[in-house]
Amino acid sequence: MIIDLHIHSTFSDGLYSVEEIFKKAAEIGIRLLSITDHDSIACQNNAKSLSEEYGIGYIYGIELGVSFTHPSFSGSKPISLDFLGYDYNPEDEYLNKKVEELRSYRKKRAEKILEKINDELSNENKKPLTNKGLDEIGISVYGAFGRPHIADYMVKKGIVKTRDEAFIKYLTKCNIEKMPLSLEEVSSLIKNAGGKLFLAHPNHPRGTSLSKLTQDIQEQHKIITQSILPFIDGIECWHSSHDRKSIEQYLEYANKMKLLVSGGSDCHQDPLLMGSVEVPDYVSLQFGR
Repeated sequence: MIIDLHIHSTFSDGLYSVEEIFKKAAEIGIRLLSITDHDSIACQNNAKSLSEEYGIGYIYGIELGVSFTHPSFSGSKPISLDFLGYDYNPEDEYLNKKVEELRSYRKKRAEKILEKINDELSNENKKPLTNKGLDEIGISVYGAFGRPHIADYMVKKGIVKTRDEAFIKYLTKCNIEKMPLSLEEVSSLIKNAGGKLFLAHPNHPRGTSLSKLTQDIQEQHKIITQSILPFIDGIECWHSSHDRKSIEQYLEYANKMKLLVSGGSDCHQDPLLMGSVEVPDYVSLQFGR
């Protein structure tokens, strides 16, 4: 059985619509999936309906960022960690309220990022992006407004050739931090909505992960035990960025700590990774599927 519990759609920073995701999932033969858009649950009811139409099992999902510090690493400087919420009630009032706050904050964040980009463009004697440009970008945003939307607009305007170039030349240096959420807050948010919280891609070498604090997996485990364990139900052991060593050591840790395990491709459709991570069938049983 092909399982993928970490996929992004156009409601955050994916390139496929929800409909396109299910169509491709059916072609690939995925039998259980979850769309885990950043800071957005806008697609979830539609995804559930499509799952029934295509005969594919579905788990409600979301990915939320947390501002995390640990006193023994990086001088207590905050880093970002990602957490996956699964199997929650998408009609939960508080969850919907918080997601709307995140959506509003992302719009204001985008405005500040554009201001900084315009400073860079001005220094290069290039035409700045206007407020009209922000409105044009907003048309393409169905859920959470993110930097990839700005990058795609810069490609459209010919300022850069690719999304990657936009990040390398502008978006990384012009970044504004996301709305800060604590682990305690995110844990309460998901669990009070009846869901389960998983630490996402804990050893992602290039992403938001514990590797920013230490690349030693045993040290990562200590950090989880000391500061994260009380707030989570599970760990994403299988991920497109995890090598065999990461998977095996995180599985061992999860079993030792009696945590649930999950896995997915983290597919944004560029490249198309859906269904490419081998997640064992027993993962579905943890969700009653």
